Formats: sequence, C-alpha cells, structure tokens
Amino acid sequence: MKQLEFDTLVIGSGLAGLTAAWHSSRFGKVAIITKSELDTSNSWFAQGGIAAVSGADDSNDLHIGDTLVAGRGLCDYDAVEVLVREGRERVGALIDIGMPFDRDAAGNILLGLEGGHSRRRILHAGGDATGKELTRFVLQKVVEKTNIFPFEFTAVVKLLVINGSVAGVQGLDFFTGENIIFRAKAVIMATGGLSRVYDRSTNPHTATGDGIALAFRAGARVADMEFVQFHPTALQLPGKDAFLISEAVRGEGAYLLNRRGERFMKAVHPLAELAPRDVVAYNIFTQMRDHGNDSVFLSLGHLPPDKIRKRFANIDQKLRESGIDMARDLIPVAPAAHYMVGGIRTGLNGETNLKGLFVCGEAASTGVMGANRLASNSLLECLVFGKRASEAAAAVSPVEVKIGKVAPFTVSPDHEQQFLDLKNELAALMSAKLGIIRNKPQMEEAVARIKEIREKVTKHHNNYNLFKISNIVEICLLIGKAALLRKESRGGHIREDFTQEDERFRVHIIQARGKQPVFEAVRDKQ
Repeated sequence: MKQLEFDTLVIGSGLAGLTAAWHSSRFGKVAIITKSELDTSNSWFAQGGIAAVSGADDSNDLHIGDTLVAGRGLCDYDAVEVLVREGRERVGALIDIGMPFDRDAAGNILLGLEGGHSRRRILHAGGDATGKELTRFVLQKVVEKTNIFPFEFTAVVKLLVINGSVAGVQGLDFFTGENIIFRAKAVIMATGGLSRVYDRSTNPHTATGDGIALAFRAGARVADMEFVQFHPTALQLPGKDAFLISEAVRGEGAYLLNRRGERFMKAVHPLAELAPRDVVAYNIFTQMRDHGNDSVFLSLGHLPPDKIRKRFANIDQKLRESGIDMARDLIPVAPAAHYMVGGIRTGLNGETNLKGLFVCGEAASTGVMGANRLASNSLLECLVFGKRASEAAAAVSPVEVKIGKVAPFTVSPDHEQQFLDLKNELAALMSAKLGIIRNKPQMEEAVARIKEIREKVTKHHNNYNLFKISNIVEICLLIGKAALLRKESRGGHIREDFTQEDERFRVHIIQARGKQPVFEAVRDKQ
C-alpha cells in the first residue's frame, strides 16, 4: 500500500479545514483529504453570514451574552470567550487581506441581524452567499500555497492509532480504487456535520458524520450528540429537496404566518420571528402538527421588493425557479435538519483525548454552542478554532512508529442498493422518532431498529458501501443513546415526556467506545 508523508493531515475542505490547512502551511507540508471536491461542504452553502463584533453599539460582552443565552446553559464560558474575542481578530485579519464583505455606498461594511442577536453584527458577502464567498476566498489562499497538497474524491476509512497516538490515516481513492496510507505527526479532522442522517436536511449529501464515527471508533470522546439543530425555515415543496431560506430573511423583517394568516411567533417570544432557532423551529413544527399542514409561510410582501431581491439575490433566483416571487408571494417553509451542535469533544486548541488528533468546525464539540447554536457563530468557530488547531498540531512532537499491515477497502457497486435502502430507512426513522420532538417509547423503538441494522453491517468486509452504512448507524446510535439519557427539554432537544429544563442535566453527556456515558460539568465563568 502506497505511503505518503506529511507534517499535518487535514480531513475535510469546508471553512474549518481550509483555515486549518492555510495556517498549518506555515509549519510544514500539509495534505487536505476530502471525499468530494474542495468546494463541496456545508460552509459553501451557508447563506446568512459570520457573526463578529463590528458596530459602535456592540461589544464582546454583548456577543458573549447572546451566545450564552442561545446555548441554554450548556455553553462552556472559556470557549465562548475565545470565540468572540479572537473571532473579532480573525475576521479583521481576513478584511485586511481583501475579503470582500458587502459594503454600503460610503464603503462601510453592512451588518445584518439574525435570531438571538441583540445587535447587528452579521457580516455578509454576495448578499446571501457568505459561505460560498468566504470559503472561496480562503480556498484561493490555500491553492496559492505550494506546500499544501489536495486529495479530492478520497475517503478516510480509518484513523491509524498506535499506542494511543494518531499516526496517520488510511484513505481510499474513489477513482482508482487505490488505498493510501497518509502518515503525519498530527491529524486535524474538519469533516463537518451529520444532518443528512435525517430525510429532510439543508446539508449536502456528503454530510453523514463519517469523521465523528471514525474518531469515536478510534477511541475519541464525543459530546452532546442529542443536540441536532433544525433550521426553522427551509423551502417545503412536494417532491423537492429542502432549500435553506436564511435566517437573515427574518432579520430583515420577514413574518412567519400560519395557514390562517396569523403571525404566531408574536405570542410566543418577545423577539417573535427572531427568537432563538430552537424556539422558532419548535413552534413551526407544532403549528404544522396541530393543524395538519406540511408548512407555514414566510411573508415579505410588506418589505421594499427591490431591496429584498438585491439583498437575497441567490434565494430569489432559486425561488423563481419554483415559480415563487419572494418579494410578493408567500413562501412555504418547514424545519429541516441543519447543524450538529455536539461532536468530538475538544479542548480550547481543538485537541482531543487522542494524542495527535485535533478537531475543528462542525465536527467538534468545543463547548461554544451549548444546547442550541447562536446563528452565524459557526463560520466564526471555523476561523478561530481552525487556526488554534493548526498551531497546536504543529507543536506535537513527532513519534517514530511503524504502521503495520492494514486491510484494504474496496470501491465496488456491491451492496450499493442495500446502502441506499438502509440509508433511506434510517433517515425516515430518525426524522420520525428522533427529530424535533421526542419521547421515550419512540426513541427506544428507533434505537432497537438501529441496532438490528447494525447487525447486518457489522462485518462490512471493508466494502465501502457497507462501511458507509456502519458509520451512519454509529451516528444514529450516538444521537439516540444521548437523547434517551437527557430526561429534560433544553435547546434543540425537546421531549414530550420531560417538558422542562432540569438543573440536574446542566451537563455535557460524554460517550466513548466501550465505556459507560458520563455527565461532565459545564465550565462556567470563573
């Protein structure tokens, strides 16, 4: 099996991975391994923007406070403080090297407002294409580096752990079928989220939590897996995939209406449509359930049409393809799985309990997000912890270890239909029984069925299709087990049988392979 040597391996090419690779290039030779193309990631599709203190009426303390409120008591204060204080610096550094955030006629950066924010602090680019513009900007910086080597359409199928340290990874090239050993003193995992384990999601089809499953199997601790954030407003049209309608649309004044034309959020929360995402998603879901509808509506008819079409040009174009004029017509929307709040448990430098393994971005559980991510903090987290992880990875001392014989994986059409059938069954099961609203009997049914499916794919014989299902099964079980343990409703985890927050569960639920789950105290302000 071919072996390649690098100083740092970065797995994933979203904003977190690209940021980590860019900064890692200061310290040596870097490989970026991604199972699709470099420009396919959740980051690329992020519409709203990036949150950073910018306005004269804003402050770090206000941003920290908004993040803590949205996190519903589960944010680790030290991580939030790092995010906000260093995030301001990271965004400023990008502006200094030419990142084209949107500006007004006088040259001032335009700031948007989103749910849960007490001030306008959302920088955006290309109107509603911030993720694409920001990721493209950093990607250009990456490709300019001659010591960064991309490996596209290559899946990581195994973390190579020797004596408790990660010595590299095993990769599988989809085009050639070749297995490759990538050796390095440090691995930075930036594999993104997992929301495609649900049948209605805003994520690309690659977002199935493979990295989290790989790390868990290798011995890494994972945290807060029960908290999957559902975006409140994704386009709902029969027979069509969910398409995100940015929270920034509500930030500019859009109303949410039920089928009777009532603005129902006004009676629910003082921020109405700009309440935290968990609150908005839950209330949309109950409106749909109680009235037997498959959607509610976004209404922008009371806003200046030219301004709306310019600010949200990409959304406007997408809606026009479906015969909807966003400035005049009611837009049918419903929640969709959007963001993994938990993930692989890390410290403040992206470090894990496995020496040499670092994690940043959506795959990480840094303690920033709590029980419900504050809108537009995710791109900021990529910038801050991607840089921190790169610097910590560079400081790892190299260890001379011999990688023994590794069994090859195969790319073949064998079991492809079985993969599709089981993936679809799992997605329907997760949506029905481990979605926005949960209860013990349904979750137990889901976990029991997931375990039955696991028995079918435990011996995947290194067939990649069965291996992919085994990853999804691992992820679904981690979500289900944590959700059963958390006997309360908090943030993105809402239970019909435990409807209130419970102070006893103001903890992170930590899972590790072969060990009983543990409750870990939240790190409060000292």
